[in-house]
Amino acid sequence: MTRAFLNVEASVLGRRWTGPAVEEERLAEAMAQQTRLPMALCHTLVRRGVSPADAPAFLAPVLRDLLPDPLTLRDMGPATDRFLHALRQRQRIAIFADYDVDGGASAALLIVWLRAMGREATLYIPDRIDEGYGPNVPAMQALGAAHDLILCVDCGTLSHEPIAAAGCDVVVLDHHLGAETLPPAVAVVNPNRQDENGDLAHLCAASVVFLMLVEANRRLRAEGVQGPDLMAMLDLVALATVADVAPLVGVNRALVRQGLRVMARRERTGLVALSDVARMDQAPTPYALGFVLGPRVNAGGRIGQADLGARLLACDDPRTAAAMAARLDELNTERREITERVREEAMAQAEARGADAPLVWAAGEGWHPGVVGIVAARLKEAFNRPAIVIGLEGGIGKGSGRSVTGVDLGAVVQRAAAEGVLLKGGGHKMAAGLTVMQERLDEAMTRLADLLARQGAGSEEPRDLRIDSLLMPSACTPGFVEQIEAAGPFGQGAPAPRFAFADIGVAPRRIGEKHLKLVLSDGMGAQVEAMAFGAFDSPLGPALDGAGHRRFHLAGRLELNHWGGRTKVQLRLDDAAPASG
Repeated sequence: MTRAFLNVEASVLGRRWTGPAVEEERLAEAMAQQTRLPMALCHTLVRRGVSPADAPAFLAPVLRDLLPDPLTLRDMGPATDRFLHALRQRQRIAIFADYDVDGGASAALLIVWLRAMGREATLYIPDRIDEGYGPNVPAMQALGAAHDLILCVDCGTLSHEPIAAAGCDVVVLDHHLGAETLPPAVAVVNPNRQDENGDLAHLCAASVVFLMLVEANRRLRAEGVQGPDLMAMLDLVALATVADVAPLVGVNRALVRQGLRVMARRERTGLVALSDVARMDQAPTPYALGFVLGPRVNAGGRIGQADLGARLLACDDPRTAAAMAARLDELNTERREITERVREEAMAQAEARGADAPLVWAAGEGWHPGVVGIVAARLKEAFNRPAIVIGLEGGIGKGSGRSVTGVDLGAVVQRAAAEGVLLKGGGHKMAAGLTVMQERLDEAMTRLADLLARQGAGSEEPRDLRIDSLLMPSACTPGFVEQIEAAGPFGQGAPAPRFAFADIGVAPRRIGEKHLKLVLSDGMGAQVEAMAFGAFDSPLGPALDGAGHRRFHLAGRLELNHWGGRTKVQLRLDDAAPASG
């Protein structure tokens, strides 16, 4: 075992700190010498696998250079042909979408594009509890009877029977893992089809929809017709990518980066209303998309009106948007209360089972199916393991899972479903859904744990904390943080670099019941502010609040705080350890 970073074997939170490997240190030093970039930034680039020669292009990505040719995806040609045929012939179009952010944003992209072309489409999003995920036979039959074309977005790849029952043409635009056989649709465009090469497997459904619209615009342009402005729609793609925990690598990184710029212009009525009701007063960040806007868009599909989020994203009337945003905010508050109750029970179950297994799981009678995915994400974060949370009712369990980087949960769930251990299941690498008979629950979780172990789940210590580089408070200038942010945006698959500060004095001040604000000082006049959100839900708050004159090693992620016309550097604190001596 390598030596712990700053000799921290057990921090305040019980974590062992690990630093860059010797080879990473060597590569970062070589990059710093060749590029003259800050050493801390070079550590970040090396961890991303960036070479010195590629560093300039990585720090200033151009979407045009990274966007793949849509026709590299199988069935993209037939899908675009059928879509444009419906447009030209003024056929009736229906959009059947999933009830999450990715489904809502995918539907909104199509609605906004069609509206710009003078057309309207019918939106249908199934009720999570009454209908469940994806197309169902009654809904598809009803839509097929009244429409000429159904576009299934963020769903449909495994929906053989419902698509066959539709009675009209169906095009699937999805990203969930496909089976060996495809449903009888005109086209199934999905980077996670079995016959795809996997190069674009990281795309969310909204990105797949966006690529079809790119191809549609290209064909219209060849006919002398100007299509809608797709660059202005990248805010929706960015929101979906982050909220669906798609890895921020390759073209995803460029899509989100550009989408954040578009969102900052505040031109989309629905997102402006949602940002205002959420009291967002700074430029949007991946954190805001994933933890502020995303949960509110999701709230309708989780515990309220399934199509409310998608309709808000496509809304162009400010008064209507404000009313929908306010309702989603209310639902999100209600959702948080439900989530907290389930989280406490699930955490107790998981802790009782122990954290050594490849899979962390919990199940409870009456747990709301709309929050089990959120709670699974909390368990995953707490234990650094794939996690599944299941709500039980009437002898049936409906659950949701979240995975860790490098472990394909969707493939494992789909295999267990094919083996008959689960009634049904599917998803993608980072998230999956499943249905299981309660009497086979333990058997199913044991089988999933075995399959996940074969992928290496559980091999990493759950309490390790990765440190990217060591910093001094004097280095924490806005300009330095802007340089670091050029390596972003950060999120799933591309975590923000975590910096350590050694032997630091702290001046703490409690904020409300749970949070702690600190001023960090190196004793030589340099200071930086830090925030420890939820610090008093863990040992971190009491340890730092009663620090006195003791000094600490601290670890966290740097960000810019814009307030009152000023820009300040702030450390979002992750962990601390007493400094020896």
